[in-house]
Amino acid sequence: MVGFSHLRRTGVLAAAVVLALAVTPSASAAPPAPGAPGAVARGTTAAADWSVTPVGAGSWDVELRLPSPVPLRAAQPQLAVDGTVLGVARQGADGRTLTLRTTDPRAARAGRVQLAWNGVVSGDEARTLRHAAAAPAVAAPAPTGSLLAADPATRGRFRVQRADYDLGDTALRLPGLAGQAVEQRAAVYLPAAAPGPRPVVVFLHGRHQACFGGTVEGDFGGWPCTGGSRPVPSHLGYGEAAEALASQGYAVVSISADGVNALDWGAEDGGAQARGELVLAHLDLLRSWTDGRGGKAGAALRGRLDLADVGLMGHSRGGEGVVRAALLNAERPDPYGVRAVMPLAPVDFARSTLPGTAMAVVLPYCDGDVSDQQGQHFHDDTRYAARDDVLRTSLLVMGANHNYFNSEWTPGASQAPSNDDWYLDDDPVCGPDAPGRLTPAEQRAVGTAYVSGFFRLHLGGEQQFLPLFDGTGGRAASAGRAVVHAQAQQPSSARTDLAPLEAATPTVTLPPRAEHCASAGPPVAGQPVRCAGEQRPLSSLPHWTPAWLAPSVPATPVLRARWRAGAKEPLTVAVPRGAVTGVRQALTFRAATPQARATDLVVALTDTAGRRAAVPVSRFSSALRPLPALADPWGGGGEPLAKTWLRTVRLPLDAFPGVDVGRLASVTFTPTGAGADVYLSDVALDRPASGTGPTTAALPAVSIGDVQAFEDDGTQRVSMPLTLSRRSKVPVTVEVDTAAAAVDGRVAARWRHVTIPAGSLTGRVVVPLVGDDVAGEALARLTVTLSVPRGAVVGDGFGTLSVYDDDLWDESAAG
Repeated sequence: MVGFSHLRRTGVLAAAVVLALAVTPSASAAPPAPGAPGAVARGTTAAADWSVTPVGAGSWDVELRLPSPVPLRAAQPQLAVDGTVLGVARQGADGRTLTLRTTDPRAARAGRVQLAWNGVVSGDEARTLRHAAAAPAVAAPAPTGSLLAADPATRGRFRVQRADYDLGDTALRLPGLAGQAVEQRAAVYLPAAAPGPRPVVVFLHGRHQACFGGTVEGDFGGWPCTGGSRPVPSHLGYGEAAEALASQGYAVVSISADGVNALDWGAEDGGAQARGELVLAHLDLLRSWTDGRGGKAGAALRGRLDLADVGLMGHSRGGEGVVRAALLNAERPDPYGVRAVMPLAPVDFARSTLPGTAMAVVLPYCDGDVSDQQGQHFHDDTRYAARDDVLRTSLLVMGANHNYFNSEWTPGASQAPSNDDWYLDDDPVCGPDAPGRLTPAEQRAVGTAYVSGFFRLHLGGEQQFLPLFDGTGGRAASAGRAVVHAQAQQPSSARTDLAPLEAATPTVTLPPRAEHCASAGPPVAGQPVRCAGEQRPLSSLPHWTPAWLAPSVPATPVLRARWRAGAKEPLTVAVPRGAVTGVRQALTFRAATPQARATDLVVALTDTAGRRAAVPVSRFSSALRPLPALADPWGGGGEPLAKTWLRTVRLPLDAFPGVDVGRLASVTFTPTGAGADVYLSDVALDRPASGTGPTTAALPAVSIGDVQAFEDDGTQRVSMPLTLSRRSKVPVTVEVDTAAAAVDGRVAARWRHVTIPAGSLTGRVVVPLVGDDVAGEALARLTVTLSVPRGAVVGDGFGTLSVYDDDLWDESAAG
């Protein structure tokens, strides 16, 4: 594996290393073809050939060669051995060949190897149809909350003018795409005759097939399009939202990313860097045109764009792309004014954070592509990454799938072939005929309302749309019958944190059966207690699903509190004297239950004079009622299962009469007589607010360097450097994941928590490297990933540990 950081840095190799590479193939070469000598297992499963080949002590290369290319989708393809998913596979240039290196001994005993997506073996979805067909239809939930007086999708007073541009299929070269060029084209929607420069919103579509028509075979037709095929106009699929915004005075630029989609199969990070650089390349072009440096080509944009007031929306892999664009922009000496970012049904392969920028993550409950809703990590990981003054929201849209936010990915509306990505036709919640499933037109209307409302709030300061995002339950009339659940973390100036509940603290007293937990799946030595065990499919646990490039980093620590029936021991949060400052309107926290039935808690406030008042959560929130159960789309054929997703509970302070909140002494949580099993986090006092604006550029960026080492006969400790772009007044912490390196069998540890002291520019992570005295591969390039920083953002987050086999060199020297 080649670390992504090699795109920014170059190393100098010793002469001995160069000689070794000249005589022995690199570890990055493709493994032997199925059936080749050296395979310990091989076979054919459903017309796909596969093999398992040992590569050193305790490691195997698993290869699957499919009869046709894998579909181009946001999720990463995985390989499963005998029904157990072992990890994310690397795709070959033909789209058919998938390879995976693993240390799992089950690979050596493989009886079959299959393609999988999001933990589900491909084809197993069909096995659950009989279970889904037997399940009764689930009634469509009714929307709750107050309708806003103004609707964000309402057309404004400006006529919409188009100013599209196209610089050709090979206008740009971006990192991670093997030096191949991609297009620079966009659809531009302008408010005609609007005075002065206008706020700019950039849309970036996700990973979809790049070309259609002609004689192109499958999705891997290369770029530019050949054989009479033509590019899929995915960038035209958000026209309703673009028109709504432009008519209200905003300039919208929806950019094409077909070339990235065609070429990102070889990118170490799934194309996130390339997509981020693509966004910035368009902003650079727009700046030249609005400054009058574009000649006739940019005449329509001269003086029209305010690039100090910019918003970014990214769909699918475009969601991670716009987060990366905002981070790259913050590192520039003269950054654009990126004020708000909306990842829509996004992937999050590396778990970067984006503090200091207003963010709303949109998650479709019926997403059949990114079915694990991994984009939830953007919200979870950023909550305490830095003390910032922006509103941070995550929205769960019931009845929505992955594709239908884009009309060019919707059957009956698209020019190219398209499909409903939800794959269980008879599912009682998400099947196309389920009462709660949104039609394509309804889903696009929801997208238009929330996309338009988000940017009008944060770019235009239109506070009437705040209730859509602050967790108070506001609804837009144009969103129709859609039910949208919310998590909201208010800006720091409008919030007093009482207890994040991420770890033990002296101010929190736990009942006997409560414990802090993180992640999901089987227990791992040295890591926190798991929030859910192996019996729960990861796709039902958005907060705790592992990230592809940081699978070992603990995910979303929370408190799990369990009470037996009749138990009354309280969970108590003590409030330090004088902690509550400013005007606060509600006690808030996030909550969910893993149970199939509703539960309840009683929350009490007590002040320093002993005055106490209590209310049940169910009086104000449905957070402790389970979400609708899906018909086990994860291949187990079991009982219907709801996703566990923490919702923000808001308890108005005027519901606690007589208590002096300014002199608050404690908050207690107790169950009703039936007992309870709940997840809790983020206890705070707050008031709704949109915040004062972005501060991302003020934070240092943390990067990891590349290191070269010779393998030794025993275990050695290899130090990899960490650097900050500027000094920090507070300690910076970062999670370092070596899981991608560990599958080589040479790295003993998978996760490190590293602190860079306040005032320092450097740190280091020590990686235990396990060697042997057997000649093997000449070179192994092992990837180490930075994620979830606090006090900083990720700069160059991918480091390469290049390991040269000393035993091979000894043999070459002896010869």
